[in-house]
Amino acid sequence: MAWDEWEQLKAEAAERRSTGMQLNQLPPDGGSGGGGPNKTSYGDLKVGQDDLAAIGDRAFQLFDKLGKQGRVADASTGSAASDLKTQGFALGGALERVDQQWEKQLTSLIDACAHISNHMEFSGKVHQGDEYHVVGQVSSIATLDQGFDENPANPEGR
Repeated sequence: MAWDEWEQLKAEAAERRSTGMQLNQLPPDGGSGGGGPNKTSYGDLKVGQDDLAAIGDRAFQLFDKLGKQGRVADASTGSAASDLKTQGFALGGALERVDQQWEKQLTSLIDACAHISNHMEFSGKVHQGDEYHVVGQVSSIATLDQGFDENPANPEGR
């Protein structure tokens, strides 16, 4: 390829650059890009590290309280159910069934709180890693782009 042809291709690419990639910017109409002319735009979803950490912290606090306080009545209920059954009361079996259901639901809720807490911590780390990756990629694109603007015949860009 001749040098003049290369220069022509670069000039054409520079003309098309105005329609190139745009980051962190809304479309010119101010919408979020997802709605048509009859749709209302509510903006982009944004979540920061502090938000994820707060959700994870609250989930952990609930996990901790449920684990400690949710089973306080459980021991006495189980004991009462056993005593009633031993004495021949039908209520003992029903109370035992309530106790089993309580434990099953409590365990499910505690597990869900632990999952939320762990997931928020994991999500924060993943998104932070993604952010570093994107910044690195965009920075390398800018560096590469500078290389195309350099002219070895005229290093000062004149």
